[in-house]
Amino acid sequence: MTTTAEPDDDLLYGVPAIAGAFGWKVRQVHHLKDAHGLPTFKIGRTVCARRTEVRRWITAQAAAGREAGAARA
Repeated sequence: MTTTAEPDDDLLYGVPAIAGAFGWKVRQVHHLKDAHGLPTFKIGRTVCARRTEVRRWITAQAAAGREAGAARA
């Protein structure tokens, strides 16, 4: 049986870690999570995220913005 291990640096443990990894403020992380579907999960009571998943989410948000802009034009 083969498993794919996630790199240790992929885990962002806590909202301050998520904010720091992307240059956001802590309040921005909470807003993006609550209002826009930022992909997070909890370990106990701590909000966590995977750096790779957040990057995918950012890419998807950018693509959706481009599509919406093209539809308006």
